[in-house]
Amino acid sequence: MDKVCRKLIELRRINKSYGSLKVLEDVSLSLLEGEIISLLGPSGCGKTTILNIIAGIISLDKGRVRVAKGKRIGYVFQEPRLIPWKSVEENILFVQKNYSLTEKSIGEIREKLIEEAGMKDFVHSFPSELSGGMKQRVSLLRALSIIPHILLLDEPFKSMDSETVSVMEEIILQMWEEEHPGILMVTNDYEKALRLSNRVYILSQRPSRIVEERPIPALESTNSFLFESSDLNILPNKN
Repeated sequence: MDKVCRKLIELRRINKSYGSLKVLEDVSLSLLEGEIISLLGPSGCGKTTILNIIAGIISLDKGRVRVAKGKRIGYVFQEPRLIPWKSVEENILFVQKNYSLTEKSIGEIREKLIEEAGMKDFVHSFPSELSGGMKQRVSLLRALSIIPHILLLDEPFKSMDSETVSVMEEIILQMWEEEHPGILMVTNDYEKALRLSNRVYILSQRPSRIVEERPIPALESTNSFLFESSDLNILPNKN
């Protein structure tokens, strides 16, 4: 893929423990500009911990993390983490103002995303007035609203119905095609990882290691995210 070039993230043999519980052991991975990568693995194996280390939320015990300097990072957590006293629009604007985007572009981006996600009628609503799926939509829009160079997604479609998931996937893919960010997504959904990824890293049980790295056919447009059933033979053995 011509769009894939600069390395945005590199982890080299990182280790992390919480007290006596060893979560990550010698985990190495990389994310290139224009790539979409999925992290697959059993629940509790440390996938979220990897994202938190990349985002600088927690520190590692050993190893090396390199994140390209001067890049905007959008992070969608498993839980929405919206500011309860701010409206949908204010929650998005709060994050946008932390980045060097013009006032005009900030407003245009925000309005476009809210419209595409079907949230226009709720722009002045507060988080307490939204369903779980709607809150997660706002969390995803907030991350996209900064036009990130790096997008970290931790189960981003949690609490959404299938129709809404399709809409939000399309919004992400449109942004990916236009801006070419690097996207690192945590998911437990193997088929979703196939649809949305250039590469898949498969993690083991704790202490977690990368047990396999699997390339997926190059993505040239949103149409190439639709795989035939014959492609499913690259899924990991669930037994």
